[in-house]
Amino acid sequence: MQADQPTQTAINEAEWRSRANWHWGIYHSPRDTRVWVPKPIRWTGWTLNFAHRMSYVWLSVLLGIPLLVAATAILVSS
Repeated sequence: MQADQPTQTAINEAEWRSRANWHWGIYHSPRDTRVWVPKPIRWTGWTLNFAHRMSYVWLSVLLGIPLLVAATAILVSS
């Protein structure tokens, strides 16, 4: 890497700081290599970078497990 080129860490940080990548609280930046990024107010937690396919896998898992548990509980109780 040449000295005048920014590191990926610097690119990730610049992308995260850019308001253009935040839409209604949802982060979307193809140049940011991270799947999980801090929320705009860092102490409030983390969010997914929806420019990456892996974010949809994570979302499916995070939503799918509780739905599967709920469906199982309903079927067992019937």
